[in-house]
Amino acid sequence: MTETRTQDSRAAAIPSDHLAAEQEGPPRFIALKRAAIAGATAFITVNIWTGAPVLALWVGSQVVGKRALSMTAVGVVVLVLAVLELMLALALTWLNNVYDELTGRPRTERRASWLRSMRAEAEGHVSHRVGITLLERIVMINVYIAVIGLMVWWFLFAGAPSSSI
Repeated sequence: MTETRTQDSRAAAIPSDHLAAEQEGPPRFIALKRAAIAGATAFITVNIWTGAPVLALWVGSQVVGKRALSMTAVGVVVLVLAVLELMLALALTWLNNVYDELTGRPRTERRASWLRSMRAEAEGHVSHRVGITLLERIVMINVYIAVIGLMVWWFLFAGAPSSSI
């Protein structure tokens, strides 16, 4: 009697959608979901260094109109860029958490090495314990492409700064 009551109380404490997910087995279309998350990560990462600045400059140009540049327009560009970058960074964080749940990656504390205690050195770095995910690789490749693109533009196409004076 008490065993039945205990099982009933445990079943009542667990949400029904969670029970259904456990009974179904592995999630459906996991490869498709992972590919969609990876594509969204690539799209957001590219827009962090291309789309957001261009959109912020466009909004600033709408503020200026046909007048001369003003500090209001510059402030609008900075504010819009800050908001867009924050939203994109939060979207990347959310996608990474969803991807971790989907793949079953263990949750670990992610802290920059310079913020960790020296006592924690023996524990090892997070990437050594659980590996680097596909999403982290996508972000790293995007950063490499952005830096190399900036260097190519700077050295080959930008010209000397003194030539415009």
